[in-house]
Amino acid sequence: MGKVVILGCGDIGQRVAKRCQQQGNSLAGLAHSEKTRANLSNNNIEVLEADLDKPETLINLPTESAQIYYFAPPPKQGCKDSRIRNWLNSLSNKNHPSHIVLISTTAVYGDSGGDWVTEQTSTAPGTDRGRRRLDAETALTQWAQTNNVPFVILRVPGIYGPGRLPRERIEKANPVLAESESGYTNRIHADDLANICLAAADKGNSGEIYNVSDGKPGTMTEWFNVVADVLGLQRPPIVTRDEAEKVMSEGMLSYLAESRRIDNKKMLRELGVTLQHSDVKEGVLASIDK
Repeated sequence: MGKVVILGCGDIGQRVAKRCQQQGNSLAGLAHSEKTRANLSNNNIEVLEADLDKPETLINLPTESAQIYYFAPPPKQGCKDSRIRNWLNSLSNKNHPSHIVLISTTAVYGDSGGDWVTEQTSTAPGTDRGRRRLDAETALTQWAQTNNVPFVILRVPGIYGPGRLPRERIEKANPVLAESESGYTNRIHADDLANICLAAADKGNSGEIYNVSDGKPGTMTEWFNVVADVLGLQRPPIVTRDEAEKVMSEGMLSYLAESRRIDNKKMLRELGVTLQHSDVKEGVLASIDK
């Protein structure tokens, strides 16, 4: 039994919290939305009164000797993660955590042209989204090494699971790229990610980075087709890349501009996890809201 603090109690944070409770840990969580805060309270999790955008509210967070899961997203604009920097700056010598697990993103690698990416691959984020996450990694690494606090970084791709399937997009018949023009993407089921987070805290070597993935990259087009098939919906219409520039959102285009295949061998070997949903079709089927 020990003290666990989860900074960022969205979907993954709440899944991790449930598992930590089952292990008998004392839990506290930081969440932004009132709905999530109510969910935490209803599940006997201490709700922390703080805001990562307001440094003055962070000083008294109960982090001393606690296992920290840092899942809070960075701001939506810019190349820096001011939120994690605010939190790290608030920590004094008397309230250092015992260990920190940070969720980052595989977007820090940028476009690899479809090549396989390992933890040894150089980072070269091509979007501000990736740059903000790399800044969070840098800030944590510098602080933790200076203060001798163990930490692990998880680089995570697209997450799917219950409530995280693109049903609405498919029902609206939003187009996808032709298979021949669609680059590689990677994903992980939410339940597997929650288990990986706990394994990282338990078995991860301090200072190490672990790529997270189900190990079976595919194209974005393939992903939407699998979801459509499992849900019994019509597959999305196909457009060329030139047509996509006219009809797709800037956010979707930024995802399609990068292609990489994430190698998860280090994660499997060092964290000792067994994936429940390594098959995408099975994972989607298990994610359908009952």
